[in-house]
Amino acid sequence: MLEPDFAKGEGLLPAIVQDVYSGEVLMLAYMNNEAYQETLRNQVAHFFSRSRQKLWKKGESSGHVQKVHSVRLDCDSDTILLQVEQLGEAACHKGYKSCFYREVTADGCQTCSPLIFDPKEVYNK
Repeated sequence: MLEPDFAKGEGLLPAIVQDVYSGEVLMLAYMNNEAYQETLRNQVAHFFSRSRQKLWKKGESSGHVQKVHSVRLDCDSDTILLQVEQLGEAACHKGYKSCFYREVTADGCQTCSPLIFDPKEVYNK
């Protein structure tokens, strides 16, 4: 069976998360083997938090879970692509639909993704 080559990333590989319906890139996170296996097992996105040094289920605090529709590997097996249904509308912990909510233009930085929720209200429960 084809598996990600976690050795290439010293145990962590980038995981691109894409909306299965619109194709929009929602976020980039990192997976270790445990996160990858949990994602396959539960069909819900799990990642490895580099700042907290632990496994986390996307949406465990906010309720904005990512239901996995497909898991793909790139040609070198060192990048993972998850196509997900974003439940709760926002992928970004700052409250935006996409973590890529800022566009750099010649005129400066512009917000290009809608703000869905106030993070203070969601994470300070």
